[in-house]
Amino acid sequence: MRTPFGRAGEKGMYWNTRADDLVVKTIIGVMERNPGVPSERVDDVAIAATSQTGDQGLTLGRSAAILAGLPMTVPGFAIDRMCAGAMTSVTTMAGSIGIGMYDIALAGGVEHMGRHPIGANADPNPRFVSERMVDPGALNMGVTAERIHDRFPHLTKERTDTFGMLSQQKAQAAYDAGKIQPDLVSVATKDVNGAWGLAAEDEGRRPETTMAGLATLKTPFRPHGRVTAGTASPLTDGATMGLLAGGQAVKELSLTPKMKLVSFAFAGVQPEIMGIGPIPSTEKALKKAGLAISDIGLFELNEAFAVQVISFLDHFGVADDDPRVNQWGGAIAVGHPLAASGVRLMIQLAAQFAERPDVRYGLTAMCVGLGQGGSVIWENPFFDGKKKK
Repeated sequence: MRTPFGRAGEKGMYWNTRADDLVVKTIIGVMERNPGVPSERVDDVAIAATSQTGDQGLTLGRSAAILAGLPMTVPGFAIDRMCAGAMTSVTTMAGSIGIGMYDIALAGGVEHMGRHPIGANADPNPRFVSERMVDPGALNMGVTAERIHDRFPHLTKERTDTFGMLSQQKAQAAYDAGKIQPDLVSVATKDVNGAWGLAAEDEGRRPETTMAGLATLKTPFRPHGRVTAGTASPLTDGATMGLLAGGQAVKELSLTPKMKLVSFAFAGVQPEIMGIGPIPSTEKALKKAGLAISDIGLFELNEAFAVQVISFLDHFGVADDDPRVNQWGGAIAVGHPLAASGVRLMIQLAAQFAERPDVRYGLTAMCVGLGQGGSVIWENPFFDGKKKK
């Protein structure tokens, strides 16, 4: 489950809400959804945050577990792999379950970008630049997106504008059909004037987006560039959480799995063009699983930038508007609270699996700051081998 995602900053719905309280809401939500899981059986809690400071610091997995009312016997820790933080929380806990050390774990992530802008408290080592290890522009994600356009001129602004517009339309259609809401945990909020409210939906959606409107937007990362606010994920606050269990625990507690992890992989690329990271990580994950890209029936790809996603699709020969891809929209529409986003992808894929017994395998993948990619392949437990009519 996850919180609704809010716009970062003073005008956002979480401006007066602590990051760790967002995590607490998701832990409580997931545990209430699974009443057959005794809280004392949780072996560990892994929570990711990119900026581990202030209300996102203090070993989030442990502090949030205590605040959520889990027994003091439940340990926890924090993880940082920037945008793939929650994804790494899941794969780390899954690995511990896979080798038999854990039975049940909680894994998720949070980012309050209003309180903690990316890199705000970082002090990059000067050797990165002085020894030319990393181009200075690599620390600006928008610049790295512009460089994908440079390297692959056929990934045009028109293609990315179209992708961004469709993301908004698909997200709103999913909301209108009630697809997103079942996995959201409502959060009590207080605005800048002290008035209380309830966060029940993602705040940043812009379903009225048109190609004509996108054409008028400024290109903040480069004069006469191609990346705009309409083709980039907005700055966002939010938290996500997942419950993981091994096969024996599933049987013992009579749980109903939503997905089964097949394989995962992370890969490194040049930091100045970090958006291509999911390409090699997906190739590695497919190889480990003994699968081909044609075996993937559903894709949930993080829309850090539209050009990043279509570079992935172009590499694997998948059309920009392929119906298997981000069918309920993506981060361009609902937001990308950095370390939380990996589990949002998994939440949406799991819900789609339940509707698609004709699909056996799905992929969640994302690019990662400083030149990385992360990919996880999942199997649908509801697969029945019948083709969709």
